[in-house]
Amino acid sequence: MYDLLVVGAGPYGLSIGSHAAAAGLNLRVFGRPMASWRDHMPRGMFLKSEPWASNLSDPGGRRTLEVYCAGRGVTARHGEPIPVEMFAEYGMWFARHTGPEVDERTVTRVAACPGGFEAVTDDGQVLHARAVALAVGVMPFVEIPAALRGLDSALVSHSSHHSDLIRFHGKDVTVIGGGQAALETAALLAEQGTRVRVLARAESLCWNDVPPPWERPWWKEARSPHSGLGPGWRNWFYSQRPGLFRRLPEATRARIVATALGPAGAWWVRDRVEGAVEVLLDHEVKEARAVPGGVRLEVASRRSGARPRSLRTEHVIAATGFTASRDRLTLLSDDLRENLATVADGSPVIGQDFESTYPGLFMAGLVTASGFGPAMRFVHGATYTAGALVRGVRRHLRAKPLGAVIPAPGGRRRSGAPMGARG
Repeated sequence: MYDLLVVGAGPYGLSIGSHAAAAGLNLRVFGRPMASWRDHMPRGMFLKSEPWASNLSDPGGRRTLEVYCAGRGVTARHGEPIPVEMFAEYGMWFARHTGPEVDERTVTRVAACPGGFEAVTDDGQVLHARAVALAVGVMPFVEIPAALRGLDSALVSHSSHHSDLIRFHGKDVTVIGGGQAALETAALLAEQGTRVRVLARAESLCWNDVPPPWERPWWKEARSPHSGLGPGWRNWFYSQRPGLFRRLPEATRARIVATALGPAGAWWVRDRVEGAVEVLLDHEVKEARAVPGGVRLEVASRRSGARPRSLRTEHVIAATGFTASRDRLTLLSDDLRENLATVADGSPVIGQDFESTYPGLFMAGLVTASGFGPAMRFVHGATYTAGALVRGVRRHLRAKPLGAVIPAPGGRRRSGAPMGARG
C-alpha cells in the first residue's frame, strides 16, 4: 500500500510529487505531464503570468522557470510573456528532475476502502494508498453556457478543447467571453485568416496594464508591491498569504473569489484584438440551434428594452471558464463524492492542509480556490499548496497507522463515510 497517490501531473501534481518524494513518502504520480498545456492550449499562446510567478515547486527551489530558460539560452524577463509551449517543456523537464517517475496512465476511479483508498487505472490495475491527492487541473470543470449545451461538438466547443486552431482557417467563428482565453483565441483566429467576432456580456472589455518595472523607487513598491497575481496589496495578500485568506469568513471568501481578478485581457494582446476583431459588447446568447452550415445564435443586450438580434456562424467557441464543483469530480466513487461537504458555490470544503472532509483525501488547484483564494486559479498557487498539502499528508499518516479502518459515523464501517471537516 502506497503512502500517497497523486492524481494529475500538471503544475500542482508535479509540485506535490516533488515535495512528497523529498519527505520520504512512498508514492506514485499518475497522469500525462503538463497535459492541459500540451493538449488544450493552441500553439501561439503565451503565459499571462510573469515568468518569476510561474514556477513549479521543489523543496529546494532549484528547478525554476528561469533556470530552465537559462539552460536553453533564453532569458526569462519580467514583463516579457513566455510561450505556452516553452512552459509545457519546462514542466516536463521539472518532472524528469524532481520527484518520482510519472506514470502516464489515467486514474479513472478513486474509492474508499479499509485503511485508505483504492484507485483504478485506465488499463484496469487497482492500487491502494493511505492518502490520495487530487490535482486534476481544470478540464473536469469546463463550463459551457446553458443555451449552447446539447449542440454537437462540431458546432460548439470550449476554448480548452483545442491544441491548434487551423481547422477554422477561412471560416466564420464566434467566441463567447471577455477574458484572456476569449481575447487571445480571437486574436490567433484573426491572424490565421478566420473571420471572428467576440461576444461578451460586459459593457466594456478590461485590459491589464503593462506591469511596473521590477526595479523602482522604494516608495512606489511600498504603495503597490509586486506579487504573483499582479501589483497591489490585495493581490499581494491573495498571492502570499493563502493560509490567512482561509481564515476569512466563508461569505467574504466567496465574494472575493467570485469578483477578484475578473475577466481581462493581457496588455500584450490588446493591439492584436482592437481593430482586428469584431467585438459585440453587452450581449449574451439566449438561444442557439443548428442550421445548415453552422449555428444560429439569438443574442440580446442585457439592457431592458433592447431588441434581440440573430447571428449566423459556422462554429462557436465558448471561452467561458470553469466551475469547480464537487459534483464534477466524477472520478470519485458516488459514495465518496456525495459524502464530501461543500461550501455555498458547490466546491468541496477544504481544511487547513488541503484535506477534504473525508480523511486522507486531499485536493489541489482550482477546486480549492473557495478555501485558499484566487492564487489557486494560477500556477503561482502550487508552491504554497505543495508544502502545506504534504505536511497534511504526513500528519494524516501519523494519525492513521497502516491497516487502520476508517469507521463510518455511528461505528459502522462503510466506504465513503463522512468524517467531518478538518482544521
